Amino acid sequence: MRVVGPRRMWAVHWEVMLVGLMVLVQVERCMQLRATHPMHGVVDRINENGGPYIGLVMAYPTEELALQSSAFFVPSSQIPGVDLAGRRFNIGTIDGVDVIYVMTGEQTINAGITLQILLDTFDIQAVVHYGTSGSANDSLNLGDVSIPNYVAFTGSWKWKEFKSAEGILTELKFGAFNLPEKGENLLAKIEFTPQQLYSVEKPMEEIFWLPIEPKLFNISTKLQDIQLQQCVNETYCLPEAPKVVYGLRGSTADIYLDNAAYREFLFKEFNVSTVDEESAAIVMTSLSNGVPCIVFRGVSDLAGGDEKLSSTSLSSLAAVNALNVAVDFIGLFDYDCHEFFRQSNH
Repeated sequence: MRVVGPRRMWAVHWEVMLVGLMVLVQVERCMQLRATHPMHGVVDRINENGGPYIGLVMAYPTEELALQSSAFFVPSSQIPGVDLAGRRFNIGTIDGVDVIYVMTGEQTINAGITLQILLDTFDIQAVVHYGTSGSANDSLNLGDVSIPNYVAFTGSWKWKEFKSAEGILTELKFGAFNLPEKGENLLAKIEFTPQQLYSVEKPMEEIFWLPIEPKLFNISTKLQDIQLQQCVNETYCLPEAPKVVYGLRGSTADIYLDNAAYREFLFKEFNVSTVDEESAAIVMTSLSNGVPCIVFRGVSDLAGGDEKLSSTSLSSLAAVNALNVAVDFIGLFDYDCHEFFRQSNH
């Protein structure tokens, strides 16, 4: 019989503790839903049978309809979808790549909540977000698709007192928009504020411009020659062929922007080219969870500009164009993204 000394016993003890901690970490990662949740077993099978998945996220029914009307998404023959927290998570493939798509609903709260459920529940390796947007940049035309490299939440303000001192952050002075002459009024001004970003293994930081994952952005530049839809219907086509535009900045706020003055202000002060109600929430949630994310936004309106065409028709065209770019990007995953994710996992 071999006698084990105290030092060896101590080493074995720590080895057992270390293994136990590693098991607990893995269990925590795998327990996407609590054991008592009625869909717990179904989710486990989804993660075991497929993946890791691309999370494809859109916000509006028009954007989901564009996907449903196409032949891009092939539902899983085993488990085509799961309902969680009132949302439908659709399981399948696009161009042979495992995908889970979900419609978030409008505005930042719905977008953030839905994406967090997606990331907590399923094995997601990257988030692809597509949708429609307004254009705040006169060089962007209807039907164009913007792939921004930064987005910001421009709906967070500090409303300042009348006659308050000049701030260090960007301000909007309401009196500057008085008619017939500029002046002052009791609404005074607002100061745009940064967001508090909490992320994996990093201290909280205040940040205004949220970055798109650079490697995914660089891969997307291979899509610049994609042919986009130009005709709204059989009787009307846009005067110029839509194009994919890279490296612009996007603005998100819980505001549907249809005002020429504020549109001009955003472009002048922040160099914002597109406006929407979800992108910043999607990117921030992805950053918090350490999951790479990219955004594709099709221009459906001019956010208060002179365009007077049917918003419904243009929204459908913009959604289709944004979807087409997103789908072509997903098609690159078997090739360009493979090495990126292999390195990320190490």
